[in-house]
Amino acid sequence: MVVEAAFMGGYDASMLRAPIDASISDDFFAHHPPERLAQIQRWRALNLALVLGLIVLGLLWELWLAPLPGGTGALAWKVLPLSLAVVGLLKHRLYTFRWLSLLVWLYVTEGLVRGTSDSGVAQVCAWIEVALSSGLFIATAVYVRLRLKVLPPKPGKDKGKTKAKGDDTPADRPEA
Repeated sequence: MVVEAAFMGGYDASMLRAPIDASISDDFFAHHPPERLAQIQRWRALNLALVLGLIVLGLLWELWLAPLPGGTGALAWKVLPLSLAVVGLLKHRLYTFRWLSLLVWLYVTEGLVRGTSDSGVAQVCAWIEVALSSGLFIATAVYVRLRLKVLPPKPGKDKGKTKAKGDDTPADRPEA
């Protein structure tokens, strides 16, 4: 168990046994209002669609539509990191969304380089990759922002105390 925890980077191994489609009523989401939960679900679905779109595009592009001349299709392996992210996206793992937002810039860069240097079908595929990758970055950023917007309340010194609107002391008032 200690070796397993060290290998997993300190994560609890029970996280791996979570259902593939994690329930939105988990503790991670307990502090979000229902309308935000619906937004989180929509952004997760958009992230999944964009990742799957990039996977399909990468495979079609490198294996069938416009493989490199004399190539063996080895560039199709570029979709492997994206396929590893799918499980984490399905389980609402915030860490996956974060590293995916960094990884996606490799695909943007590849699309920009090949979009400006290739021609024909490869150029079209490259610009589609840029659009999908840029959309994925925006979608992951919005998802992370929504998830972090409401954090569980921290225990404070003033636990249980409430102030009425006019009950502030002169020290509590902001200076003009």
